[in-house]
Amino acid sequence: MIDLRSDTVTKPTEAMLESMREATFGDDSRDGDATVMKLEQMAAERTGKEAGAFMPSGTMANLVAMLTHARRGGEVLVEEGSHTLNAELGGIAAVAGLFYRGIRGRRGAMEVEALREAMRPTLRNQMGTALVWMENTHNRSGGAVLPLDHMRAVCAIAHDNGVPVHLDGARIFNAAISLGLQPSEISQYSDTVCFCVSKGLSAPVGSILCGSGAFIERARAFRRMVGGNMRQSGPLAAAGIVALETMVGRLVEDHQTAKRLADGLHRIDPRLVDPRDVETNLVRVEVKTSGRRAAQWSADLRQKGILASPCDAYALRFVTHRHITPADVDATVSAFADLWKSK
Repeated sequence: MIDLRSDTVTKPTEAMLESMREATFGDDSRDGDATVMKLEQMAAERTGKEAGAFMPSGTMANLVAMLTHARRGGEVLVEEGSHTLNAELGGIAAVAGLFYRGIRGRRGAMEVEALREAMRPTLRNQMGTALVWMENTHNRSGGAVLPLDHMRAVCAIAHDNGVPVHLDGARIFNAAISLGLQPSEISQYSDTVCFCVSKGLSAPVGSILCGSGAFIERARAFRRMVGGNMRQSGPLAAAGIVALETMVGRLVEDHQTAKRLADGLHRIDPRLVDPRDVETNLVRVEVKTSGRRAAQWSADLRQKGILASPCDAYALRFVTHRHITPADVDATVSAFADLWKSK
């Protein structure tokens, strides 16, 4: 099967497996573990922050960020298509006890004036804005990269109102490669940031939440609250270290295969995807003109050996990664073309 459902399906490299065998086995929830601390330091350095905390998933890192930043009852302002609103099962309200307001946006970038109008102070009759949230790259917008000018403007509005900013940077290294920048040049416009080593970087498990030293110290308590202390997590952190050391530069290959896929689908029918919108390793494909829902397309592609996920009622998401070759892309385009002809 050609698995284009997500870059989370990547397998660890031989170097990662070897590092896991040689890792330390300290208790990260007690005295700490040397391998985990090394990964956390590397993550903090790459994002330009003081400290980091290793966690099992990006969803947990986002949740812990909310719990640490904001008091219950406060309001989080976030672009309406964000991952935390659409794919993290309501933890923002059910666990963190926060309200949220979705801000309309385009390709993941919330409208700046709409954000400005939505900012509210805490008064006797309202809790006010507790946190402003950005996502880069933006999953639901097909891996779109937020422009730095936009991030700068959002951060300024929040800070002018005394409100902190969190960046869901699950694929921040993809964004950095696309922009030709360092991750720290992106995350400078947020107080905290998290990213995953388990997506295109190919480590088996883990995300790191980064911020100030004081923030991360508080975050560790909330990590424990939600079950994120992993005890002897050195082997997992070891794979994450190898991921940061060896796998970032090759992400450009995933961007190239994504563009190849978009070009091929565009040749089938320009309404499917505009290759100019493909900035990283995600390709969002609109299938409404076929008259068949995305779930049916996903099932039909599976019969042809292609795995892709619906991301909307009439949209599919294809994600390229290091296990996807140009030949796999060409086979996917051919299978899609056969199905398109029979629509």
